[in-house]
Order: sequence, then structure tokens, then C-alpha cells
Amino acid sequence: MFNLLLIVHVFICVGLIIVVLMQSSKGEGLAGAFGGGSLTGAVFGGRGAASFLSKATTILAVLFMVSCLGLSLISAGGKTSSSTTATPASAVSQAAQKDMAAQQQQQQQAGQTQPGQTQPATNNQAAPDIFNQAAPATPKDSGK
Repeated sequence: MFNLLLIVHVFICVGLIIVVLMQSSKGEGLAGAFGGGSLTGAVFGGRGAASFLSKATTILAVLFMVSCLGLSLISAGGKTSSSTTATPASAVSQAAQKDMAAQQQQQQQAGQTQPGQTQPATNNQAAPDIFNQAAPATPKDSGK
């Protein structure tokens, strides 16, 4: 259904482009480029071309808007975005929540040791600050 509507939408777009380009402006537009204004006058009559092309433009513009609306509704799949509906968490956030729960459980177990058990040693050393280290005074390899 989506593909069919997409194909119809493309045909409507091409038709709308052609109809708009064929409309004559003050300088006769693209309609005047094909043999002057006499070609459109011979086919549609004196003012028949202007009224026909303006009606075709209006119809194609309405069809374009309707097909855009239809494509957007179909591509959404009937999903509605509402603050009352709960969205399922992504796999990444679920994995992060599991990791946090496991870390909290480990911290709780580390704090609740039995009298006969020893508490695991913790490394209280601070990690070296690699961003605030001084650069060496002379380069080790000068490249010569």
C-alpha cells in the first residue's frame, strides 16, 4: 500500500511541476517557449489554457497534499505519540540499567561481610591525570 501511494505521489509531483511550468506568465513562461503563445491558444482557445492550467494546478496541489498526508499516516504505522503511553526502553538502556543494578548489588554485598570473612581490598589510588601532565623539556627523538 505504501509503495503504491508513493508511486502515485511521484506522478502527482511530476504532473504538478509540468503544469506549473506550462502556465504563462507576463513573459509567456515555458508555454511561450514551445512555438510562442499560438500553440496553447490553438489547443485550448484564447483564455482556455489559463483556466485549464489553473484548474489542473489546483487539483494537483490538493492531490499532492492528500498524498503527503496519507504517506505520513502510513509511515507512522498508526502509532500515536502521547505522553500517557509508555514507550518501551531500548536494549541499550535496559542493558545499562542491568549493569547499574549489578554494581549496586556488588556494593551492597561488599558492605555486608560476615564476621569470618574479610572485606575485599579496594584500590584507593587516584587515576593519573593524563591531561594535566607537563610535557617533557626536550623531545626524545629529534628526527635527525
